[in-house]
Amino acid sequence: MKHLYLCLVASLLISCSKDKESSNSLYASNDLEIQAYLEANSIAATKTASGLYYFISKQGTGQSPSQSSAVRVAYKGYFTSGRVFDQSNSAGVSFSLNQVISGWTEGLAYFKEGGEGKLFIPSNLGYGDYGYGSIPGGSVLIFDIKLIEVKD
Repeated sequence: MKHLYLCLVASLLISCSKDKESSNSLYASNDLEIQAYLEANSIAATKTASGLYYFISKQGTGQSPSQSSAVRVAYKGYFTSGRVFDQSNSAGVSFSLNQVISGWTEGLAYFKEGGEGKLFIPSNLGYGDYGYGSIPGGSVLIFDIKLIEVKD
């Protein structure tokens, strides 16, 4: 019985270690994918400590949102291949930043109302290893962003 318990614990530890290695490898791969996209498209984005990249093409003049702000944003979401998976109309959509993927919550804080730019979101700040709807697990997400309004 003692050997069975030790085997179960050992296999659990090995499994967790492999999952962590797999995740680290995926995130490193996402970073390389983002860097290649930025280079190929001559975009000088800024990388944050979390691994998010952002690029502001037009400075806004209004306030920046906090992580819990309600905002109205016009956006287009696509993969590094260029395939679009989601898009708002030009009037944008409203939501609270505490209800979206962490890449949006973090990334929109770098924008000011009226600002435009791009977010390059690795999978750990998006939908992770599992994906969501038409977005496969492990996907890098790119969003063209126009921050129309901060509602705080």
